[in-house]
Amino acid sequence: MEFYDVVKRRRSTRSFKSDPIPEEAISRIFQAINAAPSACNLQPFSFKLIRNPEMKNAIAKCCRQDFPAEAPAILAVVSDPESAWKRGDGFNSADTDMAIAMEHAMLAATAEGLGCCWICAFDPEKAAGVLNVEPPLRISALCPLGFPAAPPREFVRKAESLIFEVID
Repeated sequence: MEFYDVVKRRRSTRSFKSDPIPEEAISRIFQAINAAPSACNLQPFSFKLIRNPEMKNAIAKCCRQDFPAEAPAILAVVSDPESAWKRGDGFNSADTDMAIAMEHAMLAATAEGLGCCWICAFDPEKAAGVLNVEPPLRISALCPLGFPAAPPREFVRKAESLIFEVID
């Protein structure tokens, strides 16, 4: 799939088929994540792919909605703020770096014909308990993955004039 088609096709999927995700697709998604840039190339994140049904159900119980449990897999992003680059004013790149890597994962999933949904509405402490993640590490985002059960909704965005300003 051509890059701009992938960008235009990426949507949040909240209903999934039970079909398993091919291992080759998982491998390519992992390669895309690993190719994501990060400040000073520190990669202060790791990803967990959860396919175990009991574990998926436990992770879904950490979320405000139940749909993540129906996906064949859930990606969990583990951030490590202590290993991230820090700017002189105290800015920590961990969240930015993990967000870039997560977007690489989601675009790669879209290129593979998969649906996904970035989930921030969850209890991170409860999810960390389920996944045995200890501080200073933290679960920053969750992303169910699978083949969409229905076509995505229409692509509605703000007018470009409301988002972009060119300063010459």
